[in-house]
Amino acid sequence: MKTICVYCGANPGNHPQYAAAARALGQAMVAQNLALVYGGGNVGLMGIIADEVLKLGGEVTGVIPTNLVEREVGHTGLTRQFIVKDMHERKAMMASLSDGFIAMPGGMGTLEELFEMLTWSQLGLHRKPVGLLNVDGFYDQLSGFIAHASGEGFIRSQHVELMQVEAQPERLLQRLKASCA
Repeated sequence: MKTICVYCGANPGNHPQYAAAARALGQAMVAQNLALVYGGGNVGLMGIIADEVLKLGGEVTGVIPTNLVEREVGHTGLTRQFIVKDMHERKAMMASLSDGFIAMPGGMGTLEELFEMLTWSQLGLHRKPVGLLNVDGFYDQLSGFIAHASGEGFIRSQHVELMQVEAQPERLLQRLKASCA
């Protein structure tokens, strides 16, 4: 495993632990020699994790659609920045550049990207690990809903296990790496 795609908010959230977690994930990635692939923005948690990885000498690849370059303030100091036509091209390129995926706290876009990668895995379109960084229980209710949907017969138990949930960045990275071995 060499690259991790991180999905996260274009906002920093209302509590400082989200920014702290973005920095901690960036630090853990650099310590484990993992490059970051992300949405290419310079705002919110996206900007925080990119800046942390860059500050520590890590590699950062951003992928941002033309219509979001101004809205998400495209980061100008990245190792590589791809400006693509639309969100479909963005997600496909991010997936192709990455060996695994992590969703940090974020909004609808983060959730949509997370569920697309989980669905692709469920359908056998990729065999890359998918994780949730569950900062201070941010994803507890989502994990509970997934368990409920499984209990109701809508998600098979082996597909529930596709989503690896951890509260600590180092532990999550270890689990993702172990699932690639």
